[in-house]
Amino acid sequence: MVKDVYTTGEVARVCRVSPRTVSKWFDTGQLKGYRIPGSKDRRIPRDQLLRFMRTHGMPLKGLEIGVTRVLIVDDEYDMADLLRTSLERDVGYSVQVASNAFEAGMMADSFRPHVILFELELSDCNVHEVLKALKSNPDLAATRVIGVGGQEQESQKYLSYGFESYLPKPFNLRSVVREIENATNVLS
Repeated sequence: MVKDVYTTGEVARVCRVSPRTVSKWFDTGQLKGYRIPGSKDRRIPRDQLLRFMRTHGMPLKGLEIGVTRVLIVDDEYDMADLLRTSLERDVGYSVQVASNAFEAGMMADSFRPHVILFELELSDCNVHEVLKALKSNPDLAATRVIGVGGQEQESQKYLSYGFESYLPKPFNLRSVVREIENATNVLS
């Protein structure tokens, strides 16, 4: 099970440093968190720890335990649901499907996916604006967004928007899993 909040000792184990070092990071404001009321104990939310580790180039393997969460955003629900079923059954991911940008934003806030597979030709949607909104949400700082479909000759444009990678259609399950693993660094 993935934890939402860590103690300084747990952060120290994940980052492979002493608890005193973690306390210094916290006290100087480098690592954001909160103190337990009436105590000197510190707590660090997972999203803040992820942001800190990514900023400092630390390996995330200590945090990437549990099930990888994937959000599929595609208005072709039947195809997306088929992919969801395959990713859950064959790979063991936890997957949710959103059929429009608004639904994707709502689900991303509650589901906190590791990866979003975002259909680039989503109807009635400005993909660039939706991606900016997702990236500006501090709670989704660690979420990786992969552009799916679209015009392959425009792949560089999609990457310039801020997508971590681009996956042209048609694709097979193996290529989807490879992109998810590359995005999350779950497997080397």
